[in-house]
Amino acid sequence: MDEFFTSKESLEFLKNRFREYYVTSRIELPDRFARREYAFVFFGGRGMMRHLGFDKKTTFSNFLKEKNPQHVYYSSAYYQKPDAPRMQEKIWMGAELIFDLDSDHLDGAEKMSYTESLRQVKKEFHKLVNDFLLNDFGFDEKKLDLYFSGGRGYHCHVKDPCVFDMDSNERREIVDYITGRYLKDSLVFHEMATGRKRYGHRVYPSGKTLKMPKPDEPGWRGRISRGIIDIIDEIKKSKYPIEKLKEYGVNEADAEKLLTDLSEDRIKRIREGNLDQSKTIRKFFLNNALRKTAVSMSAGETDEPVTCDVKRLIRLPGSLHGKTGFKVVRISVDGLKDFDPLRDAVVLSDDPVHVELNQQVSIKMKDEKFNLKKGEQEVPIYLAVFLIGKKMANII
Repeated sequence: MDEFFTSKESLEFLKNRFREYYVTSRIELPDRFARREYAFVFFGGRGMMRHLGFDKKTTFSNFLKEKNPQHVYYSSAYYQKPDAPRMQEKIWMGAELIFDLDSDHLDGAEKMSYTESLRQVKKEFHKLVNDFLLNDFGFDEKKLDLYFSGGRGYHCHVKDPCVFDMDSNERREIVDYITGRYLKDSLVFHEMATGRKRYGHRVYPSGKTLKMPKPDEPGWRGRISRGIIDIIDEIKKSKYPIEKLKEYGVNEADAEKLLTDLSEDRIKRIREGNLDQSKTIRKFFLNNALRKTAVSMSAGETDEPVTCDVKRLIRLPGSLHGKTGFKVVRISVDGLKDFDPLRDAVVLSDDPVHVELNQQVSIKMKDEKFNLKKGEQEVPIYLAVFLIGKKMANII
């Protein structure tokens, strides 16, 4: 496909739609507003304008209305001089702990539609918030701010004072825990003798089994056990177990061997907490239980550079994402399950406009299904902004 260029008319169309939004909308501003650095990217501009600070919220609001930027960012850190031109001159005072989960980092993301990738990354985000931040780390729900990023994923801001002074290495330890990095099977499982043999006056262990933790144990021990049992259930319930195993990256020969080894008796022993010592079974379950239960962050894992960076810029809540036109929406922990970004983050007008599509598009937005052919089409403004931002269309 030839390289697609966004027309000047399309850029002007986007700029006007963003202006309308910022003029009529009340934007949520962060706490310690004057201690944050702000940054902007503008339509048709090159690079980012940053190292800006605002003393008054009205000044910031007027800036948005006058400049209608394509992207709006603010710092996760607090500074004594947020508008200083050099980082060392800002004088760092602390920073929120930020998690940025992006659907581009999911395994197999390149094969997913935009809609499917949003569903999958929300599952990872739910796991991060509920299994790790609330459960394992015990953060107060009131100290977590959750957002849809407006684009391809979700952000979580941990605002517990205990994290503000953490350095990059301490934040990386949290990422390492959540992703299961460096987790050794010897820390989760232990070998037990299954019998005894007597030689003369001495008794020696005979036979071994790998003992699993109980599924209701806290932390990674219980998590791995639950993951193993879930995988077994998936395989046994599947009409096509070989294909199910291939989804876990097992080749056909190993899948057949695994199914042969996975007898009903062995499954029963696994449910009782005894992971059989078959090398095929042991390798498969340990590797995949970790993959299934860990959170997927950057390069197949949470965006680690974001979490470990104590001076990170993150999208401003309430602002519009410049490549979709979707709002950076705040979500409650209880509301995350039912949140649909293609419905709940769509805030622009539904007035009709004409666009020229450079490809066929099928998407559901605001509970309406759009099946659009290449060429001229009439679509709502909110969809036109999305298509132009994604370089799939130009305004006519």
